[in-house]
Amino acid sequence: SMERGEIQHVAWAYERPNGGRGFGFTGGHFHRNWGHDDFRTLVLNAIAWCAKAEVPEDGVPSDKPTEAELEENQDYPKPEKK
Repeated sequence: SMERGEIQHVAWAYERPNGGRGFGFTGGHFHRNWGHDDFRTLVLNAIAWCAKAEVPEDGVPSDKPTEAELEENQDYPKPEKK
């Protein structure tokens, strides 16, 4: 647990001996995370790496979603605006 200072893995990558690649990630369930450029870049880079596509030096580019797009189709209460 975090209280005990244990390491908490949120992402991992693996390349199998036969060359297959996989990536695991626990951060996709919180929709607002997709509004962070580095978050999207991590996931897109991992997808490209798994597909053995070239990953650009600055990462796979993506457009930042709008607030309206981030709030679409959500089934949980929206946080109050500060």
